Amino acid sequence: MAVPSYEVRSSARRTRTMTAFREDGRLVVVVPAHMSRTGRDRLVPPLVGKLLAKEASQIAPRGDAALTDRARALFHRYLTPVVGAEPPPLGVRWVDNQSTRWGSCTIGSGEIRITDRLRQAPDYVVDHVLLHEVTHLVERNHTARFWELVRAYPDFDRARGFLDGLEFSRAHGVR
Repeated sequence: MAVPSYEVRSSARRTRTMTAFREDGRLVVVVPAHMSRTGRDRLVPPLVGKLLAKEASQIAPRGDAALTDRARALFHRYLTPVVGAEPPPLGVRWVDNQSTRWGSCTIGSGEIRITDRLRQAPDYVVDHVLLHEVTHLVERNHTARFWELVRAYPDFDRARGFLDGLEFSRAHGVR
């Protein structure tokens, strides 16, 4: 990834720390005024990289409300036309206690839990898992009809491949 241009400012008020932020869309780094050119060349690029990584992780909303909205939208798009029903009351949240499942659904309450291992996964993978779980709200078990509904998702095979790859790497200690 190409590093965008950035402005480096010196500050007499800063004695030991640096900071990076956006100002009117530009990337700005403030360093102590006494910092040498060599120090700047060595320390500023990693700081810029951290800021860019933080921004990249915040591009798509990944909070519980956003997940619930996405689950409802997936239900409307892929299930409502086929089953003729609106989504029942449901709520989705990230959880950190699912080490072997990608998601789970409590049918009676409409509560869906998605493992936080997928927080950084591409949207199409999270959407696949969300669709899988909301489909349980209309078809409890993994019947032929269940899989027919879930396979209507255009990125079904791609998402399954991604998840299979994650599972393989976890099982074999690949980093």
